[in-house]
Amino acid sequence: MTYTVRYERHEDGWWTAEVPAVQGCLTQGRTIAQCRRRIRDALALFVDDAVARKATLVDDVRLGGGITRVVRRVAAARRKADAVQARVQRDTRAAVKELTGRLGLSVRDAAEVLGISYQRVQQLAQPGR
Repeated sequence: MTYTVRYERHEDGWWTAEVPAVQGCLTQGRTIAQCRRRIRDALALFVDDAVARKATLVDDVRLGGGITRVVRRVAAARRKADAVQARVQRDTRAAVKELTGRLGLSVRDAAEVLGISYQRVQQLAQPGR
């Protein structure tokens, strides 16, 4: 089961966490992390404890103003960077196999060609990687 948890920071510095889909399910804490721990306990009061423990909680942090837009842009950029990084890893692994396998380059020469350490090439060249 998946629940969205809405976090809001108040003027006194405390955070509240609420599960909008479960009426009355809310808690507070000094930090988001503290609220995150406490909201699962609060959820267990409204739904089966096993369901609450296994539930996926999706954070919806409300900051107000232009800050929320900036945070969302950062999150989107991180997702794009993660996707690019995954593609680089796949392509590097494939290149190592081609360079050291099919072309017979040494680990050190493959590292020079790819611009990575020879130790990394050695790791990627091992069978099962």
